[in-house]
Amino acid sequence: MSESAWQFEARLIEWRGPAPFVFAPLPHDLSAELKEAARGLMYWGQVPVIATIGATEFETAMWPREGRFLLPIKAAAQRTEGIDVGDTVTAVVRLPLT
Repeated sequence: MSESAWQFEARLIEWRGPAPFVFAPLPHDLSAELKEAARGLMYWGQVPVIATIGATEFETAMWPREGRFLLPIKAAAQRTEGIDVGDTVTAVVRLPLT
């Protein structure tokens, strides 16, 4: 992967707020790399990314949580890829072009 793209494997988790959300946790070491690379792009601690899981690409913002970033998996991507909480996925996230 290039400096502005990170590939990782993660088991999907659920975090409940006002509504349930499904996330792919980015490993701690990659979270540190992403945070460094995203300087100037971050807002309220979030990092805008373009994510790819399987054949599905979508734009979102990764959320900081417990020292790492969480990739929110959009409902449309969950349906298209047939994935849900507990499944393991391979994801690629990249920073948008600036």
